[in-house]
Amino acid sequence: MNLYLAIKTLHIMSSVLLVGTGFGTAFYLFFANRTRCVPAIATVSRLVVRADLWFTTPAVVFQPLSGMWLAHTAGWPWSTPWIVAAIGLYLVAGVCWLPVVWLQLEMAKIAASANTSGVAALPQQYWRYARYWEWLGYPAFVAMVAVYWLMVFKPAL
Repeated sequence: MNLYLAIKTLHIMSSVLLVGTGFGTAFYLFFANRTRCVPAIATVSRLVVRADLWFTTPAVVFQPLSGMWLAHTAGWPWSTPWIVAAIGLYLVAGVCWLPVVWLQLEMAKIAASANTSGVAALPQQYWRYARYWEWLGYPAFVAMVAVYWLMVFKPAL
């Protein structure tokens, strides 16, 4: 296998890891929140933070580096409209993701504290953060699906 195909394979795998982990952790925290069970929410929120650290963050860094290398190596100018659009959408997702990381950390702290204290309900601050977290997740996910579409079809925009 040549270097280009190896990097392309890693680029595709890391994109799946990025979007898959993001969607999977969002799914579990979204539904754990619906239970309103403090121990479950504390556990899931802690694991969501861990998954973002271990899986999402490395993929977030690798994706643009490998994507720009692949485009350059394949001879695509970085000013190609589909590449510019993909980068713009990736930045939109990133602008949503950065506050989500902070919100997840805060939500995990609040849930852990509530669980340790043995309270039956999470404070309103948790639920306010959960709403912001959810609202930021929708445009980030849609942006990443659009990036996938652009990478696969490479349309002449």
